Amino acid sequence: MKKFITLSAFCFGFACVHAQAPAQKPAASTTQTTTPANPNLSYKFDVMTHDYGTIQKGGDPYCSFQLTNTGKEALVISEAHGSCGCTVPEYTKEPIKPGETVTIKVHYDTNRVGPFEKSVTMTFQGIDTPAVLHIHGTVQAPPSETPFPGPGTAPASSGTPVNN
Repeated sequence: MKKFITLSAFCFGFACVHAQAPAQKPAASTTQTTTPANPNLSYKFDVMTHDYGTIQKGGDPYCSFQLTNTGKEALVISEAHGSCGCTVPEYTKEPIKPGETVTIKVHYDTNRVGPFEKSVTMTFQGIDTPAVLHIHGTVQAPPSETPFPGPGTAPASSGTPVNN
């Protein structure tokens, strides 16, 4: 009976630990999409995810994705929008000719300090399923803006030092 209880506790603990494991992210790969309604409409992105890495506050806010029309008809982007106001895509409003490649620029507000994960959803005329592009990274504050200065240093706007 003691072995049964020990084994049950072990199995329960194992199940709890693995139930909390983070979901695996899909690999950053390209996508090619066609639609059953119109097989002449298809496209391909060079990558679906951009990693900014660690950047300084106010750093370069842009990244880009290459979109190629792999279909036999012109491809039209109906809409593109970021998951929040800090992520803004720039895209062509003109039809993309078969074989043509265009650049989709994405601007992230790098004045927001900390890690981020955002997305851009793009819809196309004649294609039911939207494309979702992902960006992520960490915006780091300059050393002068760290919330807790090290020993022996005073914050930039501290005024008169206090001796304790």
